[in-house]
Amino acid sequence: MEKISDLLYRLRTELTQKLENTWDISDEEILEMIDELLLEEKKKTYLSLTRLENLKKELFQSLRKMDVLEELLEDESITEIMVNRWDRIFIEREGRLSRWEKSFTSPEKLEDVIGQIASRCNRVINTLQPVVDARLSGGERVNAVIPPVALDGPVLTIRKFPQEPITMKKLLELGSLTKEAADFLAKAVAAGYTILIGGGTGSGKTTFLNALSHYIPEDQRVITIEDNAELQIQGIPNLVRLECRQANIE
Repeated sequence: MEKISDLLYRLRTELTQKLENTWDISDEEILEMIDELLLEEKKKTYLSLTRLENLKKELFQSLRKMDVLEELLEDESITEIMVNRWDRIFIEREGRLSRWEKSFTSPEKLEDVIGQIASRCNRVINTLQPVVDARLSGGERVNAVIPPVALDGPVLTIRKFPQEPITMKKLLELGSLTKEAADFLAKAVAAGYTILIGGGTGSGKTTFLNALSHYIPEDQRVITIEDNAELQIQGIPNLVRLECRQANIE
């Protein structure tokens, strides 16, 4: 009996070939094509209802979404996704790193997903511009690198942020800082002092700044300028959010 991974690869290849010269096709039309393909397959091979649903989901995600990464993006407990190679994916959950058992079908499929991300974010990634930083519609921060800079094939990193920003109260509960330090910083922010926040990647700079922003007086005008928009400032009516544009030849 054919392995599920081989079956998925074969069906995905068949579907991709059918869509090769098709433009502006809707999600509904793709789902109909997948149903037809699976119906034909079911005539030749026994497939349970659960397996059919899983195949349908994975086929659709590989064409319209983030392929094998889609379920990781939907998992709120995961804070970072690291694709070091098409067949080497790591995740961060509750501060702990682990290798994920799934992978892309090929380096080309990973590069195709990276290209889709860049296109959706109005970015360009190619051999002349092999590095891209972007932000997904859900707020996730993305960094992608392709050859020749990436020696072992395309690399993709996705940092996720909580739907609700972490407050200073939560940081105190976690023991991230003392109440005395929090009170001092609250007064410094309210008084308009300049505060510099620094730290390594993943150290919590954005989380801490979001928590501090709760102490900004509501009658202040706040302007944020970011490479990729990550801040979740709330409670400030007079807020302007700006995001940098990628440099161009002009």
